[in-house]
Amino acid sequence: MPLTVFTSDRFVDHLNPPGHPERVERAEVMQVVAAEFRERGGTVIEAGMVSDEALARVHDRDYIALVRETAGRATALDADTYTSPDTYDVVRLAAGAAVAAVDHVLDGGADTRALAMVRPPGHHAERDRAMGFCLFNNVAVAAAHARARGITRVAIVDYDVHHGNGTQWSFFDDPTVLFVSSHQFPFYPGTGAAGEVGSGAGQGFTVNLPVSAGATDADFELLYSRIALPVLRQFAPELILVSAGFDAHQDDPLGGLRLTTDQLGRLTAHLVTVASECCEGRLVAVTEGGYDLQALAGCLRTVTRVLAGDTGLEDFPVPTGATPRGDATLAAARPALAKYWQL
Repeated sequence: MPLTVFTSDRFVDHLNPPGHPERVERAEVMQVVAAEFRERGGTVIEAGMVSDEALARVHDRDYIALVRETAGRATALDADTYTSPDTYDVVRLAAGAAVAAVDHVLDGGADTRALAMVRPPGHHAERDRAMGFCLFNNVAVAAAHARARGITRVAIVDYDVHHGNGTQWSFFDDPTVLFVSSHQFPFYPGTGAAGEVGSGAGQGFTVNLPVSAGATDADFELLYSRIALPVLRQFAPELILVSAGFDAHQDDPLGGLRLTTDQLGRLTAHLVTVASECCEGRLVAVTEGGYDLQALAGCLRTVTRVLAGDTGLEDFPVPTGATPRGDATLAAARPALAKYWQL
């Protein structure tokens, strides 16, 4: 089986205040899905702690020390990002799972894939601050680790309902890391407009696909087929990382998009196809948001089957009938990117 899952039963140890959407039950769902995968013959590996060296490629050392100082107590780092006594260990395990997943894929040869099934999410965490439930930026740490190992072109695709501001700023001027994000806009955190394309040598290597609330499967199929996938193929990454957030699902309580479980599986299958074409199948997915427990479970099961090779692109319905929302995003994004990519 080409997929290995990296997770930890310790992800239940990060506690948020009562009523917080990023709750312990999310970790329990992940453990159920991981156990099911193991029962089917899949390999599930317990995550280890990330090193300070790996964190420091993305985060300021003073900020790492600040998070370390929260160990053993409950604190509020911003209006909706909290720690509990075990949080410091848990977030180091989450980043560690992402780094270990990258090592596994790089060392495993062709058609090796990994899924870091972690909480809390990470893509909002910036170099020197926590935000949006995120403390360390798991996928950015994983990408920087891949670069440190000698990978010259890393692509990150983020289909969470929220823009991955922390990931974007980590690589905004870096032409070796392509960041592609589809997300609801305007929406939290307020970044991710189509005109945000990178700076300096990194111009053109940030690709934002901001879509209005109510966007559908067909809108996302349009945007990925016309922009995201062509850019990925032209970039020709040596490794693809996926910020696999499932709060773009139609049942999610935080977002306003209308994606189905099938479409989130289909987007993942598209990325597996590109990985097979460009980088010998090397792909790592790292979980982000997803706050309806039933939708989270369904998406995790579907994505796990896709990454394991049990389900392919041909097994998902092709959505049709894009709405004006998709057309509007296409009209905004193509001119912003046309001088960098053939679209």
